[in-house]
Amino acid sequence: MKSSTLLFLFLVQLMLCVRADTALQTMIQEDYPYLESLYLHLHQNPELSFHEEKTSERMAAELRGLGFTVTEKVGGYGVVGVLNNGEGPTVLLRADMDALPVLEKTGKPYASKATTVDEHGNTVSVMHACAHDVNMTVFIGAARRLTAMVDKWQGTLVMIAQPAEERGAGARAMLKDGLFERFPRPDYNLALHVSASRPAGEVIYTKGYAMANVDSVDITVYGVGGHGAYPHSTKDPIVLSAQIINALQTLVSRELKPIDAGVITVGSIHGGTKHNVIPDKVELQLTVRSYTDEARNTLLDGIKRIATGQAMTMGLPPDKLPVVTIKDEFTPSVYNNPDLADRIVNVLRTVLDEEQLIPGEPVMGGEDFAQYGRVEPKIPSLLLWIGGVEAGKYVAAMETGEVLPSLHSPFFAPDPQPTITTGVEVMTTGALDLLGAE
Repeated sequence: MKSSTLLFLFLVQLMLCVRADTALQTMIQEDYPYLESLYLHLHQNPELSFHEEKTSERMAAELRGLGFTVTEKVGGYGVVGVLNNGEGPTVLLRADMDALPVLEKTGKPYASKATTVDEHGNTVSVMHACAHDVNMTVFIGAARRLTAMVDKWQGTLVMIAQPAEERGAGARAMLKDGLFERFPRPDYNLALHVSASRPAGEVIYTKGYAMANVDSVDITVYGVGGHGAYPHSTKDPIVLSAQIINALQTLVSRELKPIDAGVITVGSIHGGTKHNVIPDKVELQLTVRSYTDEARNTLLDGIKRIATGQAMTMGLPPDKLPVVTIKDEFTPSVYNNPDLADRIVNVLRTVLDEEQLIPGEPVMGGEDFAQYGRVEPKIPSLLLWIGGVEAGKYVAAMETGEVLPSLHSPFFAPDPQPTITTGVEVMTTGALDLLGAE
């Protein structure tokens, strides 16, 4: 296992070097110093969701300098660049811009030291812990290659730098601001995301459902408070909350089809103030994940039914029944159009080696890139993953069983050069194919 892993990673790195004499790869490698400078700037100057002011200005300036017609402040700090290059398809490439309130602990010399004041008035550290800095760098790298190759393709290229992906709100805000009415409606949507579990140089693809529906649900559980020594005179909302939490798991195990996936996680529970006081209220916060709309509805409807039913069983009156609130920050599941996935993977086989193209599995994370494909009539869309882990760290983890730092971890640090150059090659090659490149 150890020797085969080492050999595989050595071959991947060797293949990256061997392919450097191809025309596109040569251009990408020659452009890397510029892209690295851009990456370091973005990494060291992260901004939180809904506050991507300087980041969006930089994205707009990059696109404008390449000849795109650029519009800023679409749906907040969203940026749209349009390049018309004759008759042909319209292809949308999207990158997300926002960072997270995380203190970076990677130890890198270019680590983010940024701080800001969040929406609650707290001073917080800020880090691109989900590698949106890589996504933006790849995005600009692909734009630079495609504008340098306008004689190779025809159609319209729409570049979107999106705010507030981490809040699941940026895509919705841009669409609400008339994205597909004010600008060319795409025939295809493409995006990528960095993987924190696969080595740099790999490209991971999934056909069909790739990421989950994500709902946030609040439940306020009421009761009748009193002394902890006299529970018979109360209706204990903490006990009721425990019964609700346990019963919710039966929605996945007994009400979803066995072939459907779902997750209900209670991430927060708050109630009570003292050891011997039974409170009159408990607050629960849930994250609910699924793939299909049918499964989503089953889970959300079931949460309401179970919360109400458990309270009624305890004997609470109608004015004391739980209040279930489904938050409006819903992120729909990412569905990779199978035909588009096959097309892009097949064209990637002409520039990558088969060992670099990895069939992946759906994950329960969320990504609001899904919003762009769900606008009727639906637009074929594809989200790819690119490996971002340093080869040595990946090998060490495989040998020791160490768990690699995940996305959103303060220790997550992508390996910039192979991650960025692979991403640029993937996005450029995919766009060229869809735009009818010779």
